[in-house]
Amino acid sequence: MALVLSSLSIQPAFAQSADAELEDLIPDAAVADPEAWAMETEAAQTPEDSGPDPDTPLDGEGEFTLAWPDDDFDVAIEPLEEDPELAEALSRRAPRPAADIALPEMAGEESEEEAERVSNEISKRITLRYPASFAEFENIEEFEQRFRDLSDIRLLADKDDNLAQLANRAKADTELLRTLLSVYGYYDGDVTQRVQTPREGEGSGENGTIRASDATFIFNIDPGPRYKFGAIDLGELANVGADYELLRSAFEIETGDYVNEDTIVFERIDLDVALGENGYAFAEVGAPELTVDHARDEGDLALPVTPGGKYVFGSVVSTLPKFLSGKHLGEISRFDAGDLYKESDVEDLRRAILATGLVSTLSIEPREVQAPANGEPGVVELDVDMTEGPLRTIAGSLGYASTDGFRAEASWEHRNFFPPEGMLRVRAIAGTQEQLLGATVRRNNWHGRDKVISLDVFANTIDRDAYEARTVSAIAKYERLSTLIFQKELSYSIGLELVATQEREGTLDGQVGPRETYFVAAAPARVLWDESDDLLDPTNGFRLEAWASPEISRNNGTQSFYGRSYLEGRYYQPVSDSIVLAARAKVGTIQGTALDNIAPSRRLYAGGGGSVRGYGYQDIGPKDDLGDPTGGRSLTELSMEARVRTGFMDGALSVVPFVDAGAVDTTTTPRLRDLQFGAGIGIRYHTNFGPLRVDLATPINRRPGDSRIAVYVALGQAF
Repeated sequence: MALVLSSLSIQPAFAQSADAELEDLIPDAAVADPEAWAMETEAAQTPEDSGPDPDTPLDGEGEFTLAWPDDDFDVAIEPLEEDPELAEALSRRAPRPAADIALPEMAGEESEEEAERVSNEISKRITLRYPASFAEFENIEEFEQRFRDLSDIRLLADKDDNLAQLANRAKADTELLRTLLSVYGYYDGDVTQRVQTPREGEGSGENGTIRASDATFIFNIDPGPRYKFGAIDLGELANVGADYELLRSAFEIETGDYVNEDTIVFERIDLDVALGENGYAFAEVGAPELTVDHARDEGDLALPVTPGGKYVFGSVVSTLPKFLSGKHLGEISRFDAGDLYKESDVEDLRRAILATGLVSTLSIEPREVQAPANGEPGVVELDVDMTEGPLRTIAGSLGYASTDGFRAEASWEHRNFFPPEGMLRVRAIAGTQEQLLGATVRRNNWHGRDKVISLDVFANTIDRDAYEARTVSAIAKYERLSTLIFQKELSYSIGLELVATQEREGTLDGQVGPRETYFVAAAPARVLWDESDDLLDPTNGFRLEAWASPEISRNNGTQSFYGRSYLEGRYYQPVSDSIVLAARAKVGTIQGTALDNIAPSRRLYAGGGGSVRGYGYQDIGPKDDLGDPTGGRSLTELSMEARVRTGFMDGALSVVPFVDAGAVDTTTTPRLRDLQFGAGIGIRYHTNFGPLRVDLATPINRRPGDSRIAVYVALGQAF
């Protein structure tokens, strides 16, 4: 859209025909109020030497087109106050004086102070000018960035804007700068602004026509003196006695400090937190009041603080004792009766109860049961009011893979079948390669936070390239988990596993070998040391995991004792704000018996999305005469990838080039000479519950029978 103004130039035009009327210069469809438009036009003009010859009147020939640029428009035109000199000149039809068109106090020659001003270009079309002393203000970069982030000129610019909208935005930015000055204690500050346009013929439009985006906004800032804090009144805080110095130090504002309204907000929060973390369960911190005294250049701050008494924790009381008892809630809390009251401990308990998935509404309130007396703290109990949430879930999934065939899975669970937090789950799998029927009983937060005891009983059949198995298993386990609420440096598990299985290795032309029966008893244990910064999507730190399972196996009258174990390390190193390098190394071994004495399902294998990408599941390692993997007694896996955040989808998308390597050997010591390599590229879409992963990989030293391309889809990083 273009606005055509007949016989009018926004460049300086300081003479016009005595017979011309201002109303005739502006089409009615473009400007409703010609007189107001004249004032806006005067404010937008530049010095005399940038316009046409003053002796040449505007005679109505030609036209000026105000057009919007194709690129983003981030400026607006601000109508300035009427310039008396300009008004007088126009009334006499005389040339415009040569001074810059500006507010009256800015016209004429620059003062010595003006000459010492600093000009800082905020954007292509916005410049802030202020005294050099203000440029040394410690928060000047923050001041300018906040103006960038909030400026209406930048945020609301659109090629279809009209002049009234542009003027309002420039006016709003002037008020914004005044507000920002007061935030940092400049209560006598003032802001004026003017607009500059290029010389005629030097505009960005066709044939040098001047566009709105050619205008430059100059905001002149006169900050005035910066105020300091005078008297500081913190209400009844002094009544806390011995805790006064500790609590007063949390409020880091002193008389004589420069006023900063942001600091008042932050320090009020800090004081409120300090009170809640030091036993003051019923403390109240009111709204701050700042009284600005212009005679003293100071602001007196009053913050009403009512600390109340000091308390320790008593018991936890549940409104649903048969559902989640107060005793159980006390076990999952991070405090004991008699510990100093801390608001953070109350909030942690709130998050832990919600994490059970058993409640739909929840509130926790402290209640005084014993008042402070004789210098001793009082006692508060925590009243936990909650309502039951949905407890039963039915879930199912259906899928197909070219390597695994069809797979359907269904489950039913009740998350509080055995109160408190006793879950019962029944599940079934029907598929081309696997069938399963099983049940799991699990008690969460068993005698402590994130401690879990479980029993899993199931029967399944598996038909893979490496082996066929018909198995009945019972696995009991006790573990301490690392969770999203509390990512722990140390987590562990220990268990007991009883297995009865009939297994045989691969087939040839439909001919199957004999099944062998194995009875296995194992005691697996795992320890994880986690120094990473995130459980689902780590970007810094490391993880070190050790796993060992001593086992006794009986097969055809032969009893074997052996140990399976592995050690795995993962390392994450950021190299920039958008790139993280990740590396993984894993070595495993089975010690104590020959390979033939180990059931095929309990041997070591490599290959697949969580192992070596580019190869099929369990497809790396020694193979029999039929080309089927046999498994081994040692394992090596190595991985490295670069996780590169892109600017797409607000930074939610990452590109991940990677290379993996792995080997399986029949020896008990890993050998790197048999490594198979895979490489590829992946995409990660980062969600609030972890990244969604799609990896495309190919084997580098491809063997006969290996696929050229493998695709993996999963939730979470590969490692």
